[in-house]
Amino acid sequence: MRFCHSAKAYGLFLCIWLVMPCFVVAADAWPQFRGPNADGVVTDANDLPTEWTASENVAWKTDIPGRGWSSPIVWENRVFLTTVINHGDGEEPKKGLYFGGNRPELPASEHEWVVICLDLNSGDVLWKKQVRKASPKTSIHLKNSYASETPVTDGEHVYAMFGGVGVYCFDMDGNEVWMHNLEPRKTRYGWGTAASPVLFGDRLYVVNDNDEDSYLMALDKRTGEQIWRTPREEKSNWSTPYIWENELRREIVTLGSGKVRSYDLDGNLLWSLTGMSSITIATPYQHNGLLYISSGYVGDSDRPLYAIRPGAEGDISLEGTETANESIVWSQPTGAPYNPTTIAYEGVVYVLYDRGLFAAYDAADGSEIYSKVRIPNGGEFTSSPWAYGGKIFCINEDGVTSVIKAGTEFELLGSNPLAEDDMAMATPAIAGDRLLIRTATRIYCIQK
Repeated sequence: MRFCHSAKAYGLFLCIWLVMPCFVVAADAWPQFRGPNADGVVTDANDLPTEWTASENVAWKTDIPGRGWSSPIVWENRVFLTTVINHGDGEEPKKGLYFGGNRPELPASEHEWVVICLDLNSGDVLWKKQVRKASPKTSIHLKNSYASETPVTDGEHVYAMFGGVGVYCFDMDGNEVWMHNLEPRKTRYGWGTAASPVLFGDRLYVVNDNDEDSYLMALDKRTGEQIWRTPREEKSNWSTPYIWENELRREIVTLGSGKVRSYDLDGNLLWSLTGMSSITIATPYQHNGLLYISSGYVGDSDRPLYAIRPGAEGDISLEGTETANESIVWSQPTGAPYNPTTIAYEGVVYVLYDRGLFAAYDAADGSEIYSKVRIPNGGEFTSSPWAYGGKIFCINEDGVTSVIKAGTEFELLGSNPLAEDDMAMATPAIAGDRLLIRTATRIYCIQK
């Protein structure tokens, strides 16, 4: 889920590099998880909607069979997403944070792994491709899905990954180009997988952290052949990697409960950092030249949020009571959320906590702008926030989006509900003047 992240030029995201070929991303494309820059921010609001319901400001809505928490992605007039259909009896996920969601026994029923392409203008299904039909070889947590990895596209092909099954490359018309098998591996407590693939240049990068054989891998995006594979001394994690293009170099940042590690584009370790919480889910991103990472399992005393400057080497871990060092600009030891990724917008890092709290920090120095505030009627949150037009948007598991004013004081501007059966755990996508929200049963195209 990563692409050209460096230059924005009035409608085009354009990368120009000396060695690594890149491609142009149109302004209305949302080619990966959290958008072209993997940060959830749209700088040109493009008349995007700020108010909606299940029927108001809805251009179309399309029912999606099965279950999948992968985000939709968009290229030109096409929307791509994944799902897995259980052809037997299945247990419906419960909302909220809770223990007891482990489901270690493998389902005996037949499942169908599917990639779907919709028309952006109408919501009609353009093509639907089954990549596998069988009983699962791995288990998942009750709140997870077998389709939690978000696809990625470069406008020529779409790459869909299903953990423990495979990576599949299709052209834009739904013709399979190649597939790369992924061996099923045990994950912590049988919770399953969620980390999405990322694209850069001619390579597709995959992190597979599990309890048996963790690794970072680069595949040739044209053929699916493995270029290199680097072992990782890690156990299960659910964080999507990030291609950090900074003023000094390009690197692959991977979060882990054991260590944060950053590699060069050939898989060589550049730097590492210990001190995350025991479960790591959030995705790294950059803002104003700094890298932001977080890990905030609710049961841990350490739930850190870090801002890191470019050029780090070796072990950059903090010692003792330190909150900063030569590589770490600032940190907040208990500032991170559990499931959502934080968002940096107009110089402020906003933190959406799973249990409906919201806080803000200065992105440059980490000082607290305002402490945790409960979002009125907030509920429970799993998906990550997004921002445009001076507003932060946070959708809870009930499908209600809280609209919060960006700035130095917390102000709730409104709440946008969907239908009662619209459980929401996928992070939305944005394309031009449209907002795409995926729920448990359907996908909405929101438009003024």
